[in-house]
Amino acid sequence: MISSRAATTASELAAVRSLCWAYRAELMAVSEIERRITETFYPEPKYQLLMDSLSDLHGAPQGLILLALDGDDPVACGMLHALNDAAEIKRVYVTPDARSKGIAEMLCRQLEDHARAQGVNRLVLDTSRNLHGAQRLYERLGFDRCKPYQPIPDDVLAHLVFFEKRL
Repeated sequence: MISSRAATTASELAAVRSLCWAYRAELMAVSEIERRITETFYPEPKYQLLMDSLSDLHGAPQGLILLALDGDDPVACGMLHALNDAAEIKRVYVTPDARSKGIAEMLCRQLEDHARAQGVNRLVLDTSRNLHGAQRLYERLGFDRCKPYQPIPDDVLAHLVFFEKRL
């Protein structure tokens, strides 16, 4: 049975970190452009720093880190953090064996509900042009394509898709 909860304990955050590293490794293997994008935004030393400060950057009260479990096994994560005029959904990742079970949609809806409860008026996110399933999910959830909401290097801009949703 699939369940999800806010990741707050050391073991829950360790599970999220492990999922995030798996996500990064998967992106690096998708294509050369995905590798370049990942290395542009998250070279390994920077990603390690991010993982070390995950709860500070994405945890309560400014955000939310979710962990999804299949029984006792960590299978997915997703997180939210505040931006100046919105909240950004980050690192929605489902392990390959747990895909096609609606877990990413469940996590996104929970992140949206949390943002709404916090008084957020707009959600934003980005994904790769190569991640067609992610794009379909965000469109199904009512997100609209938009212009970049943060500065993006020109050499990777054409390979990303940006979304927003008014709450």
